[in-house]
Formats: sequence, structure tokens, C-alpha cells
Amino acid sequence: MTMKLSISRDQLLKPLQQVSGVVEKRQTLPVLANVLLVVDAGKLALTGTDLEVELIARADLAGEFGDGEITVPARKLLDICKSLPASAEIELKLDAQKLSLKSGKSRFTLTTLPANEFPNLEEGVGAFSFTINQKALKKLIDKTAFAMAQQDVRYYLNGMLFEVTEGRLRTVATDGHRLAMCDAPARTESNDRMQVIVPRKGVHELARLLTDDDGEVTITLGTNHVRATVGNVTFTSKLIDGKFPDYERVLPKGGDKVVLANREELRQSLSRASILSNEKYRGIRLQLTPDLLRIQANNPDQEEAEDDVTVEYNGGSLEIGFNVQYLLDVLGVLETATAKVILGDANSSALMQDADNGSALYVVMPMRL
Repeated sequence: MTMKLSISRDQLLKPLQQVSGVVEKRQTLPVLANVLLVVDAGKLALTGTDLEVELIARADLAGEFGDGEITVPARKLLDICKSLPASAEIELKLDAQKLSLKSGKSRFTLTTLPANEFPNLEEGVGAFSFTINQKALKKLIDKTAFAMAQQDVRYYLNGMLFEVTEGRLRTVATDGHRLAMCDAPARTESNDRMQVIVPRKGVHELARLLTDDDGEVTITLGTNHVRATVGNVTFTSKLIDGKFPDYERVLPKGGDKVVLANREELRQSLSRASILSNEKYRGIRLQLTPDLLRIQANNPDQEEAEDDVTVEYNGGSLEIGFNVQYLLDVLGVLETATAKVILGDANSSALMQDADNGSALYVVMPMRL
């Protein structure tokens, strides 16, 4: 019996798009540029992996099919599917180690590699499961992902901390200059505290699968892997083996200068001033006096920018420098109309959050200017 199936283009295209996101174009192993197709028990399962992240998407089959498994080039199969008309029916059949694809008047033959060459992320036993609303998880990732490091030698910073405690999931990301942290309720079986670090690519792929609906996602944390099932897709990612910094120690304590500002006005002022900041260091100077925040920037060409923002503040004056991009990143993910910034002195980090004390907290280290 040979592997064969017929399926509508749309039924094949969606799972194919979901899994081909992880398939890298440049591969050390040729089989990693392929997607694994498995027909079994009336379902087609498609798998893509880059050895760090694995995605499996499933589609139900109707009509005739023959069980079997094979791998084919992911990008080519995806491009063929995209190029066919929306209502097309596709027939796939394995013939002498080539996969033939027929649709209407079109015929394609693709090279294959045997399924047994396709790596699978070894199944670890999941130590710990919790359930969270899909929209809430998407929000946690969206509000913290920008602060992850990129290719830092401290490899444990190139990812996101997932910390589960009783009834709650917290995500934390930091690149050493800034930190983002957000909490959401989760249904946990146990009340132990569990921490894992999900690598950057895994975080982005998981976010891509999540939608804004109220469906639940069950996440299982093992010693080396995290697994989540979202709809018909199973996502697995290796974890970063390392110890995440003690982020509680980074949270500035005792800042006595509380500034309330219109978030959008502050964002626009910083954007304008940043045009003349040093392109490499992106430093700006903030001068705080009662009810006024003055933003100043200059660059090696002796150009200067100055912008004033009216704020709610009645403490002592302060002058402090920051990387303007870090402040803009935070203002871009805050939600309410008013942003709250808590400052100490010129050498202390700023603590930023929504004025009504939302679920997210941000720390930005100062810069010496």
C-alpha cells in the first residue's frame, strides 16, 4: 500500500504555513529543509523542525487515502499550494520515492527523503502542566518579548523566563540593560514554583500560533522541553539550560520620584528628540522639575533637540540619561493613556508601568551621558 491522499488546497495550506515557519532556509542537514508528511488513521500530520523548535499540524482527511510517511521540500510544497486556485483539490501520491502532486491540469513531481531520516525532538516526560487563556498568553509574550537579548554571550538571556507559581504565569525578559515582566492568571495543578527559559525562536513561534480568542492552551514543562497544543498544532521547543538572573533583585526599590505622563505625548516627544540623538548610543537626557519634563538630545555633529512635556510631578529636580529606544519600546507596549515612571537618583534604574498598576512592570537602566 502506498501513501496517497486527496485534500483541498485550503486544508493543506494552513497547516503547511503553520509548520514551515520553523523550517530554516539554510540547513546543515538536508532533511531539515523538508516537512514530514504522515498519513495515519484518517489524518495527515505535517511536521517541521530546526532541531530547536518542532511544530506538528494535523488535518482530517476525507475520501480515499493510503497510510505512509515521507519528507518533501517544505518551501517548494508551500509555494505550489499557494500558486493553485483557492478551490483546488490536491492529490498526493508517493511513487518510486518521488511525490507526485496533481491538481486540475497541473502536475508536479517532488524529490523526497525517507521519513526515518527526519529528527524528532526526544520525548521527555512532562513534569508539570498548566492551562492558560490563549489571549492572556499572547499578551504576556507581546508585552515582554522586546526585552530579550539577541545573541548575547550570556546565552540564558537569549530567551524568556516562564515562571509558574500557584495560579499564575509570569514572563520575564532582560538583555542586561532593561527588564520586562508581566503576570497573568493560570490554572496550575501544583503550587510549586517552576522556572524554565524558552529560547527566542521558540517564543516567537509560539506567539505566531496564538490568537486573540478565549480558547485555553495547555503547556507542559519538562526538564529539557516545553510543549503547547494550540488548536490542531502541537508546538515543542527545547529549553535553554541555564540559570536566569534573580530578576527580583533588579527591581529598583525606594524610588521617591513618581511621574505621571500622557503616554502618547511622552512617546511622541521622545521620538522627536531621538532624531538628533547619537546614532550609536541613542542617549537622551531627561530634566525633571515640578510638572515639567524636558527631553534633550545631541549628537557628535553638535546638533541639539529639546522637547518639553507637561507631567504630573511635585518632587525635587533630577537630571538623568537613558537610551531613548528602551523608553520608546516600553511606551509602545503599555496600554493605558497615562504612563507612570518612578525614579530615584541619576544612577538608579527607572521603573515604568501603566498608571493604574497593570499586570506589567518595566525596568530601564540609566546611561551616563
